[in-house]
Amino acid sequence: MPTLCSPLAGRVVAHCTAPDDSVSAGDPLLIVESMKMEIPVEAEAGGTVVRYLVEVGAEVAEGQPLVELR
Repeated sequence: MPTLCSPLAGRVVAHCTAPDDSVSAGDPLLIVESMKMEIPVEAEAGGTVVRYLVEVGAEVAEGQPLVELR
């Protein structure tokens, strides 16, 4: 299953979709806050959200897996 990884270190502040939601390339999946900026993490391709691998409020590292897509 394709996995979307964090482009930077920060804290997850929101999930923009739910498991089983269909998404298109460019749709925001979650928001990561880094250095007081909120950065949307977008789907690279269309698919379905399988599950989030991190909860809202979690600290994440650059390259850390965030979302599984199908």
